[in-house]
Amino acid sequence: MSTQNLLVELFVEELPPKALRKLGEAFASQLFEQLKAQGLTAADSHVTPHASPRRLAAHITQVAGKAADKAVRHKLMPVSVALDAAGQPTPALLKKLHALGADAAVLPQLQRAVDGKAEALFLDSVQPGATLADALQKALAEALAHLPIPKVMTYQLQHGTPLPGWDSVQFVRPAHGLVALHGAAVVPVTALGLTAGRATHGHRFEAALDPIEIQHADHYADTLREQGAVIASFDERRALIQSQIKTAAARAGQALHAIEDEALLDEVTALVERPNVLVCQFDPAFLDVPQECLILTMKANQKYFPLLDAAGKLTNQFLVVSNISPSDASAVVGGNERVVRPRLQDAKFFFDQDRKKTLESRLPQLAKVVYHNKLGTQGERSERVRAIARAIGEQLGGATLAAQAEQAARLAKADLVSDMVGEFPELQGVMGRYYALHDGLPPAVADAIEDHYKPRFAGDELPRGEVGTVVALADKLETLVGLFGIGALPTGDRDPFALRRHALGVIRMLIEQTLPLDLSATVAAAARHFGTRLPEPDASNAQLLAFMYERVAGVLREQGDGQASAQEADAVIAARPMWGEMPKLLAAVRAFAKLPEAPALAAANKRIGNILKKADLAPGAVDPALLHESAEQALHAAMQAVLPQADAQFAAGDYTASLQTLAALRAPVDAFFDGVMVNADDAALKANRLALLHQLHQAMNRVADISRLAA
Repeated sequence: MSTQNLLVELFVEELPPKALRKLGEAFASQLFEQLKAQGLTAADSHVTPHASPRRLAAHITQVAGKAADKAVRHKLMPVSVALDAAGQPTPALLKKLHALGADAAVLPQLQRAVDGKAEALFLDSVQPGATLADALQKALAEALAHLPIPKVMTYQLQHGTPLPGWDSVQFVRPAHGLVALHGAAVVPVTALGLTAGRATHGHRFEAALDPIEIQHADHYADTLREQGAVIASFDERRALIQSQIKTAAARAGQALHAIEDEALLDEVTALVERPNVLVCQFDPAFLDVPQECLILTMKANQKYFPLLDAAGKLTNQFLVVSNISPSDASAVVGGNERVVRPRLQDAKFFFDQDRKKTLESRLPQLAKVVYHNKLGTQGERSERVRAIARAIGEQLGGATLAAQAEQAARLAKADLVSDMVGEFPELQGVMGRYYALHDGLPPAVADAIEDHYKPRFAGDELPRGEVGTVVALADKLETLVGLFGIGALPTGDRDPFALRRHALGVIRMLIEQTLPLDLSATVAAAARHFGTRLPEPDASNAQLLAFMYERVAGVLREQGDGQASAQEADAVIAARPMWGEMPKLLAAVRAFAKLPEAPALAAANKRIGNILKKADLAPGAVDPALLHESAEQALHAAMQAVLPQADAQFAAGDYTASLQTLAALRAPVDAFFDGVMVNADDAALKANRLALLHQLHQAMNRVADISRLAA
């Protein structure tokens, strides 16, 4: 059957820019999948999405005008039910045939076949293939119904309806046109009160013609570009903007480059139909304001791309992506320069006003800001973080680190009540650092105020210094302990307090900075600072630690070359070591797992663990006089020779050598299990052999629980 390419376009009012890319991809993929399911596409058909501020479109190759007919076999019912004793059709059979659109005339065509244990009747028929018009009508309805629309609008139809102005439809934005072309032919379909044709519209201001007639499905993109001044492809517009930004930055000055922001690039791509990047500038006096403030206001409010110099410092130039391309762009440039000035003046005003008050003087205001109705105010929270930070600082660095961490933690949330952070919440911490330096605080304390939010997302950098690390740990642990304590746990699809991110942040800091912090003790101490606010702290702390151990496996496996197995990571975690030691322990386990002795020792260790668990006896000391069998004597002698060396290597932190030393016990361990009955009738012999195994089990599991490596 011959095929043609298909073009479908829905012309609408300006779509939400942050959702445009997803809308375009979803519209195209849904149409394609629906047509494919109905047999209208070929094996090598493919779909190309188009999405601009005022249109969603899809171009699908090799679409048939009608799907192939399909042979269908309907199982009717068992012969014993379908036919009476005389072989005549029963009412049940006739009713079934009627439901399938057939009657008694098809009785001679029915086929008998064994189905399971009984013989059944089957009706073979041919199902006509769907026509493109019917299939596309269904596909359009499904595609529109399943678009990821942020919020729908309800609007009234003015044309093509029995009650103009009264009948209404719902869509993300009002739709004004529908194009459906199969090759050069219009496909008669409808959607949202619109009837398909070949007419669409181009750029609001720069189209050469309006409306524009699309003569063929394959001419869609070229016709819009040439007659409508529109680049329909989202990806093509995005690439063009990137290229123009690079060119404009080079034109603006040597070594200048635009700030990189993929989300902003996507958003401006969704705001223009034919981009034109222009260079603008603002008063250099505004550069006295922290560049983070200026960059944020230009990006968030104006969708501009600030220009940075080679050192990453903000310049007084920026790029605007315009939707028009006049021969003289001075009016566009001047307009954008006028618009940005009040934004920058606001930022300067906030900055100047905030510096009139110290961070210390803002602390009483935190007592008026509710953190959580079950956990108190931000002021109470700051006190908890301060106390936790002091305790962690004492563990990791002594009195000096504890004092600096306590000071930083006490002031870390003070910028939340500043004017700048009130206007731009994204600058929390960043402004705190600037204000701390202005107040004359030590740079380490100021840096910690900014860094205590890090890492903010996967792959983010860690705090830059010891003080920042301590305060970041305290802040995240306070959040985790408190919210777990009141039962605000994350679920499978919801994590409103970002507890998974907080947990991963703590894990990364402990592991990547190899911190010798006793997490269990720290969590327990943190819970005590909540007083009576946590109903069952012991239970919630246990929940929290289990939650974190569940997440550390993924972090461990990403360490080094990223090739560690789940069993190797599990072996380390099961031993519950200090978190900062885990990467080193994992390296030792991985080296041990490659030894030829590893499988046998892992299996033996698992067997020993099971024996000791079933024995349920208090371990005692090994009595050499009760070692009667040669195999147990040999194992004891080997342990006496090997364990001191392995223990010394473990104490020195050489975990790889410690495990490799233990590998020498394989032969005596195998011989022991081959020649010795552990559960002897003599109680003294049994207890002595269990003591020997307990000593061996402890030695083998000091680095990791190697039984987890057993197949």
